[in-house]
Amino acid sequence: MFSRYKEASLFVNGVHIKYRIGGQGPALLLLHGHPQTHFIWHKVADQLADNYTVIAADLRGYGDSDKPESDPEHFTYSKRMMAKDMVELMQQLGFNQFSIIAHDRGARVAHRLALDHAQSVERMMLLDIAPTLSMYQQTNQQFARAYWHWFFLIRPYPLPESLIESNPDQYLKSVIGARSSGMGPFTQEAVNEYARCLKLEGAARGICEDYRAAATIDLEHDQEDIDRGNTVKCPLRVFWGETGTVGKVFDVLAEWKLVADDVDGHSLPSGHYIPEDVPHLLMDEVNDFFEGALA
Repeated sequence: MFSRYKEASLFVNGVHIKYRIGGQGPALLLLHGHPQTHFIWHKVADQLADNYTVIAADLRGYGDSDKPESDPEHFTYSKRMMAKDMVELMQQLGFNQFSIIAHDRGARVAHRLALDHAQSVERMMLLDIAPTLSMYQQTNQQFARAYWHWFFLIRPYPLPESLIESNPDQYLKSVIGARSSGMGPFTQEAVNEYARCLKLEGAARGICEDYRAAATIDLEHDQEDIDRGNTVKCPLRVFWGETGTVGKVFDVLAEWKLVADDVDGHSLPSGHYIPEDVPHLLMDEVNDFFEGALA
């Protein structure tokens, strides 16, 4: 796992961001979701390194990256700030332009990055999300039951933080194991790594602030872009798990077509955690979509 990578950390945008880097070729940034870390890419990382210089980073608030105190408006954990982290990380590594593969929360960061820093993103692949604003606007009972953590994590401090910190192992398994694929997609090494990071000081705060920002200031930023007609300009491909909740509740492709100029995609025979559930299928799609970047 990550046998061709080295671990490092850089100070960018006021925080230390942990990442692994390996491979050769065009730059490819990998962003993870909740309640995970860059380790979600462990089943595809070495294959990706055959053709790309891969940077797999931990978002602020997650993994071994910094978990700063927040502010009343949650701007510290806005996707705007988290996207700026990643742009500055890539620039310090020497990459002013790069492609992105992102899952879950990381895909929300990538969406904002492509809006705020359009010149930086060559191609982008997003896994198992619809745009944040459309998901909140169209929430129904089916979604609320399946994504209960969306509404738990945004409760005021310190309730959700206290409950997570009281039993982080149970919280982890209650989130990842309750999806359609159960615990099947996860290696024990991955579970151990996610559990380790969830127990770090400030991890519960970082997670909650990420979600609080998504339910407040991120929605304001998204609406501002819609009002201005600012859309994702780079080629975008989206995938969602056919047994997961997102594709059952939302018309994923239609929602992305409202906010992106050049988008296609389809479901995969997977649950939510596509990189760990069907890594071979993900690699097939990566090779198809990003082959132009190798020319």
